[in-house]
Amino acid sequence: MNTIALSNNVQIQVIANPEALAQAAAAEFVQQANRAIAATGRFTVALSGGSTPKSLYALLATPSWREQVPWQQVYFFWGDERHVPPDHPDSNYRMTQERLLSQVPIPPENVHRIKTERPDASAVATEYEQELRQFFQLEANELPRFDLVLLGMGPDGHTASLFPHTQVLHEQTRLVAAPWVEKFKTYRITLTPPVLNHAVHTVFFVTGAEKAETLQAVIEGDFQPENFPSQLIQPVHGTLLWMVDQAAARLLSPSVIKR
Repeated sequence: MNTIALSNNVQIQVIANPEALAQAAAAEFVQQANRAIAATGRFTVALSGGSTPKSLYALLATPSWREQVPWQQVYFFWGDERHVPPDHPDSNYRMTQERLLSQVPIPPENVHRIKTERPDASAVATEYEQELRQFFQLEANELPRFDLVLLGMGPDGHTASLFPHTQVLHEQTRLVAAPWVEKFKTYRITLTPPVLNHAVHTVFFVTGAEKAETLQAVIEGDFQPENFPSQLIQPVHGTLLWMVDQAAARLLSPSVIKR
C-alpha cells in the first residue's frame, strides 16, 4: 500500500485490490472510532452505499473487527439515500442493516436512518435536516460536524447523491436536499456539500478500472465540479483520504503515485 500526500490535509492510498482495500478501510474505521470516542465520548458517522462499503460493513461485523469498536458510543447517519422504503433492495439502509447493524450491538436509538418510505422527498429532506439540527444541537447557521464521512465515487464522478449538472451542487444553506436525478428518473436524499466538507475526516472509496479515467480527472484535472461533483469535497477544517485500488489508480501520473 502506497500513501501519498496530495496536500496538507489530503492523502491518497493505492491498495492492491478491493479485498485489501476493505481490510484497510476497516482499520481506518476502528482508528477513527477510537480517536473520536477518546476525544468526545462518541463517534458520529455518515455512511455510504455501494459495493466497497458493503464489503467494509460485512468485515466490521466479523468477530475480530467487531470487538474493536465501542458500538454503544457509535452513531450512524447516512450521506445519501434512495427514495425507496427501508426494505427495498435499492435501500442503502437495508444494505447496512443486513451487513452490519443486525450483527453488532449498536443501540437502535443510535441509528438515524432517512425516512424515505414517505412519498414527499422534499419533506423527507426537511425532516432529516431537523434531525441533524437536534442531534448536533445546532444554532441557525451552524453545520453538523461528523467525525467520519464515508463516500464512494461513481464512474460519472458523482458522490453521495451529488450528480453532474444538478442544482444541489450549488446548495449553500440547506443541510439536506432532495434533488431530482434525471438519469434515474427519481428523487434522492443527500447531505449537501457544506455538510460533507465540515467533517473531521472524510474517506473516499474508489475501486475498478471503469473509474480510472474519472479518478484521473478528479485528482489531476482542472476543477470542473459541474462535470465531476466529487471535486467539491474539499474539507474546510478536516482531512480527506482517498482509498483506491490499483485498477482505479492505473491512469494516475507517476508524480501522483510512485509505483
